[in-house]
Amino acid sequence: MAQNFDLIVIGAGPGGYVAAIRAAQLGMKVVCVEREHLGGICLNWGCIPTKAMLRSSEVFHLMHRAKEFGLKCDGVDYDLDAVVKRSRGVAKQLSGGIGHLFKKNKVTTMMGEAKITAKGKVSVQTDKGTEELTAKNIVLATGARARNLPGLEADGERVWNYKHALVPPHMPKKLLVIGSGAIGIEFASFYNTLGSDTTVVEVMDRVLPVEDEEISAFAKKAFEKQGMKILQKAIVKSLDRKKDKVVATIESGGKAEQHEFDTVISAVGIVGNTEGLGLEDLGVKIDRTHVITDEYCRTGVEGLYAIGDIAGAPWLAHKASHEGVMVAELIAGKNDVHPVKPESIAGCTYCHPQVASVGLTEAKAKEAGHDIKVGRFPFVGNGKAIALGEPEGMVKTIFDKKTGELLGAHMIGAEVTELIQGYVIGRQLETTEEDLAHTVFPHPTLSEMMHESVLDSDGRAIHF
Repeated sequence: MAQNFDLIVIGAGPGGYVAAIRAAQLGMKVVCVEREHLGGICLNWGCIPTKAMLRSSEVFHLMHRAKEFGLKCDGVDYDLDAVVKRSRGVAKQLSGGIGHLFKKNKVTTMMGEAKITAKGKVSVQTDKGTEELTAKNIVLATGARARNLPGLEADGERVWNYKHALVPPHMPKKLLVIGSGAIGIEFASFYNTLGSDTTVVEVMDRVLPVEDEEISAFAKKAFEKQGMKILQKAIVKSLDRKKDKVVATIESGGKAEQHEFDTVISAVGIVGNTEGLGLEDLGVKIDRTHVITDEYCRTGVEGLYAIGDIAGAPWLAHKASHEGVMVAELIAGKNDVHPVKPESIAGCTYCHPQVASVGLTEAKAKEAGHDIKVGRFPFVGNGKAIALGEPEGMVKTIFDKKTGELLGAHMIGAEVTELIQGYVIGRQLETTEEDLAHTVFPHPTLSEMMHESVLDSDGRAIHF
C-alpha cells in the first residue's frame, strides 16, 4: 500500500533538505528520498570538505610565514592523512546534523533510488524492497556529478575527479589540473600550497573565465607567483596512463606537446543527474542534462518542480537552498514568494587569494548597454590588510552612470568570500552608489575597501 505525503523531495543535498525542512515548517507532511548521503555532494564531497582541506593549506602557508609576524616555527611539515581525516570528520559531523534537523522538523527520511512512475507517484528501491509513495507535489533536487570527457575519464589512481582529490591515494609530486573554474582552481591551490608542482590547463582565454577580466588577470599573476604554471587557450587532447605516471598531450597555439605528470585532476564541469527518474515519460524537457524550468522552478508538469544543480546554472549550493525555500512556500500557497534572481547570487572561490563576485562584469555591463563608471581599491591601501599581512588584492565596483545602480562587484584577496555579502545585500535592497558612499564603514576593517571602491568610481577615494 502506498504511503501518502503532501510533498516528496528527491535528493537531500542543500536544495532538497532545505526544501523538505521549510515545507515541514509550513505544516506539510514531507518525505525526503536520498540514495547516498544526507547533505548531498556539498556537505559530503564538495563545499564543506574542500574548505576544511583549504583551511589546512592556509594554516600551512601561514606557518611558513611565521618570521614575518615575529614568530618562530621550525620544522614545518604536514600529515596528508591527518588533513584528510579532519576534512572527512567535518563532513560527517554536518551530514549527521541533517538527520537531526529532519527528526526535529518531523521530515520522513527514506534511503534509496527514486523513480517517478506517474504524476504524483514515486517508487523507491530501498535495501528492504520497494516503497510506493504518493504526493500532490514533487521536488527534484538530485544535483549533478563530475563531467567525464572521452579519454580524460577519472580512474581514481592517476586521474582523479573531485571525490578522488578529497581522499587522495598519494600526494601528487607533479600535478596537472584540467579546468580553471572554482573546483579546479581550489584543488590546484590546495595541492600547490602543500608542495605539488602544479600546472593548470584552461581551454578559455583566461583562468576563472566567469569572473571579471581584471580579476582573472590578477588571479593569474598571483597563482604564477606561487609557482603554478597556467596554460590558457590550451586543450588536453589525450592522457596516456602508465603505472606511475600520465603522459598528457597538450595543444596550445596550434602546437601539441607531451608532458609527464604523476597525477591529473579533471575538473571540466558537471552534468545533471536526470537519468533513471522517469522524466522523459512524464514529458519533462531536458536540455544538455539539465531540467528546463521557469523562474519559479516549475517544470511544466503539474506539481513537479526542479531545484539546484539539476535545474542549471549557477551551480551553487546557496542558490539551491534559496530555491528550496521558494518552492516550499509556493506550494504552501504563500502570496509573497519571489523568484531567485541568478544575477544577484554571489559566486565564491576559496583559492589563495580568494575570489568573489556578484552581478555583471565590466564587459557584460557594457554589452547590456549600460553607461558605466568603475571604482577600484587595492588591498595595499587598507590598514587592516597590511596588519594582517595580506596586502595583495583589490575590490572593483561597477555602477550605472545615470541611475547609480550597483551593477556588479568583484573582489580578490583575503576574506573576500565574506565581504561580498555586503554588496549582495546592497543589490537586493536596490542600493545606489550614493547610498553606499554615505554609509559609515567600521575601522580598521577590510570592509573599508568596499567603501573606498565606491568612492573611487566618482574620483573620491581617500586612501589611494
